Amino acid sequence: MLLRNLAAMEAEELVRAQPMDAVVFVGGCDKTVPAQLMAAASAGVPAAFTVAGPMLTGSWHGKRLGACTDCRRYWSEHRAGRLDDTEIADVRDELCQTAGTCSVMGTASTMACLVETLGLMAPGGATHPAPSGARLRHGRLTGQLATTLATTPREVLTPAAFRNALVVLCALGGSTNAVIHLLALARRVGVPLSLHDFADVSRTTPVLVDCKPAGDGYLEDMDRAGGVPVLMKALEPLLDLSTVGITGEPLGDLLARTPAPQPWQRTIRTVEDPLKPADGLAVLTGSLAPDGAVLKTSAATASLLRHRGPAVVFDGPQDLERRLDDETLAVTEDHVLILRNAGPVAAGMPEAGLIPIPRRLAAAGVRDMVRISDARMSGTGYGTVVLHVSPEAAAGGPLGLVADGDLVELDAHAGRLDLLVDPAELAARKARWQPPVPPPRGWRRLFAEHVTQADAGADLDFL
Repeated sequence: MLLRNLAAMEAEELVRAQPMDAVVFVGGCDKTVPAQLMAAASAGVPAAFTVAGPMLTGSWHGKRLGACTDCRRYWSEHRAGRLDDTEIADVRDELCQTAGTCSVMGTASTMACLVETLGLMAPGGATHPAPSGARLRHGRLTGQLATTLATTPREVLTPAAFRNALVVLCALGGSTNAVIHLLALARRVGVPLSLHDFADVSRTTPVLVDCKPAGDGYLEDMDRAGGVPVLMKALEPLLDLSTVGITGEPLGDLLARTPAPQPWQRTIRTVEDPLKPADGLAVLTGSLAPDGAVLKTSAATASLLRHRGPAVVFDGPQDLERRLDDETLAVTEDHVLILRNAGPVAAGMPEAGLIPIPRRLAAAGVRDMVRISDARMSGTGYGTVVLHVSPEAAAGGPLGLVADGDLVELDAHAGRLDLLVDPAELAARKARWQPPVPPPRGWRRLFAEHVTQADAGADLDFL
């Protein structure tokens, strides 16, 4: 978020500095598209979006591979000693076969799909692979569209458009980072949006798209199946069809000529035959996350969605790196791994929340544990990983009071995340707690003093 917000400010100022009647934003990986969205919303100049597009997949031992979910899966196998150095090097060489963003439903492709859903991209452009002719044709179409564009992003980004985006996000099994990005974008245009809205939509929207990490496929499969237009056709009963994007055409008219998901493919499912049921994205509150946290249940281990275990606490990413694989660390698969001081104020909110399984446990066959942090994780990540705990530890949140051995209880089905410690003991710990020393100067100091918490989008309060 440190760099997303800086990029958003830079892009806004560049647009304002030029005498342009319209602007085309060409985004790529996971922070650039959200930054450009935020800039476009604030700059007030008519804008159209296109993206680099996802990579094509590779192959290793007859199995398709794509960055970055497969990166994480095979690296975990290497950490556990089940792949040797030669094998992991061979896997590495197959992971990034072409130009483009990650070939799975990570943050880059999630956000591209949401830009198209919001109406700021010409239909079909979110999923075309980077090296394809379709990607080039979409770029040309976007440039042509910009020459006649008179609609500003603020006119397109209505409450109904945001609700449609939430529906598509849940149907994608998309990145948890999109939660923060949509909250920040909505705040920029004055649309009331909260974590409760995400929870409400998740309860009624099943996962329809079979792409990693929630499924097994890749973005090129989704593109062949028809991309976002066909997905929205499948979701038609759940969408507001009155929204109008930069093409000037109501969504209902677009979907009227869009075919339903065809039987020859299984990447885009129907509401009647989903990949996974509703509640693929859980919003959690409780004594450990008073203002909320998120968990992508569609990519978690079902047996861990209700879990109570003792905490093992790491005071920041460096502490985690130093101690996680220490053979003397007292940790079992029933423990709950806690990472704090990795939120917006403390660290700029890096993608540090996907805490690796301790090497000793990974070697013994443990593939998932409950992990909790005030950080984010890559949209390509998977596991029972609770993220974006608000308030963060550095802002005085309860996460900063957890001690090794404290019982932590997760009940994703009930939307709860609780620290089972006597309130009097917590009050005594709170009295001893000291906030972190802020950065001495520059952008990091400005960011730490003005960034909002994750539940408000981790944007700067004056923007």
